[in-house]
Amino acid sequence: MEDLNITIKDANELVNKYVSNPITKLHLRETEVIMRALAKKFHEDEEKWGIIGLLHDIDWDLTKDNSTEHCIKCQEILREVEASEFLIETIVSHGYSNEMIPQLKEKLRTTRIQHCLVAAETLTGLIIASALMTNDKKLASLSLHSLQKKFKNKKFAAKCNRELILECEKVSIPLDEFMQIGLSSLQNISDELGF
Repeated sequence: MEDLNITIKDANELVNKYVSNPITKLHLRETEVIMRALAKKFHEDEEKWGIIGLLHDIDWDLTKDNSTEHCIKCQEILREVEASEFLIETIVSHGYSNEMIPQLKEKLRTTRIQHCLVAAETLTGLIIASALMTNDKKLASLSLHSLQKKFKNKKFAAKCNRELILECEKVSIPLDEFMQIGLSSLQNISDELGF
């Protein structure tokens, strides 16, 4: 895997500098742990995949009121710290084909890590929303079966783009296995997440 030119310590410092919303911070951490689990599955560098997950929405707090800038502003932030172009392009790729981002709407994800990133970061939303529907609002109470049912119910967490989660299949991970990887990853840090 190509170098990122950034360490996990640097990545956490960037998060502390640019992300103030605690919900965004949790989402970044959730994506990090799922990406680490996916790296392990593919025998890839867990730390590098984790860094990519952790930084993927580094510009969200700065752009949430102007969605056309999301995945654009992050390039400036990451170039300032001399992050590699591979890291920048991988992060930007989770905005590919998004109609709200004119510069990216014609672009397509082509690599395994790009498909994994967009699927993982989207899955976090479905998992958390599903956990909040359990009786005790705990990740430990959420079963794979329940998560599968929530995925099929398009009215549940309607803004969660199921097509993006299904990009896991483009890297030969069946949806059920992918959801189990994501659910187990978040259950492992449930105390940290407060769920």
